[in-house]
Amino acid sequence: MDSPEISRLSRLSAILIQIQTKRIVTATELAEKFQVSKRTIYRDFKALEDAGVPIFTEEGKGYSLMEGYKLAPVMFSEKEANALILAEQLVLKNKDASFIKDYSQAIDKVKAILRYAEKDKAQILSQRTQYNEIKNLERNSANLSDIQYALTNHLVLNINYQNKEEQTSQRQIEPFALLNSENWYLIAYCRLRKEFRFFRLDRIQKLELSNEKFEAHNMTLQEFFDKNQ
Repeated sequence: MDSPEISRLSRLSAILIQIQTKRIVTATELAEKFQVSKRTIYRDFKALEDAGVPIFTEEGKGYSLMEGYKLAPVMFSEKEANALILAEQLVLKNKDASFIKDYSQAIDKVKAILRYAEKDKAQILSQRTQYNEIKNLERNSANLSDIQYALTNHLVLNINYQNKEEQTSQRQIEPFALLNSENWYLIAYCRLRKEFRFFRLDRIQKLELSNEKFEAHNMTLQEFFDKNQ
């Protein structure tokens, strides 16, 4: 059984990862994640601050890391690296070319920080793990990367969209959410129809990012489904 000191060190490391991957974290969500009290989380953040980590407390919101501050790269265990290599093969089954390109670039950065021994093993696993038929799988869209950017930056998209009857129309849409079920679908507010619509990515014949920002649709994905049942 781990000693309390080791358990705390593990938790502090995990908190550092959380605060690097999210813009803001709360004591409540961390307490639930690590199954400790909020008071314990408060003490953990005090320990990190005493160690020189520039953590800001946003009253009523949570904790964030000073913008621009970078912690030392996270080191992956061999099993964690193997899981990422396996995930790479799952990504290759995707039908959107831009998503595959972005993930491949990201996984290359992950591989770059592996120790030499793990790099060699990751290379072996990458070469010897493959799902059937993924190399020649049809890529029927290449817009996912731009759509993700528009969604997170609240930018209007101009698209030419072909419906299931093969009729094409020009639309201005406000991206809201992405779903995947065999194909990728974008939920967006359509200014032409004046309502939220589902758009299949492989039916978008042309897509342009505009510079026009729209006001964020302040609801969760679950709230959207609840309202549109």
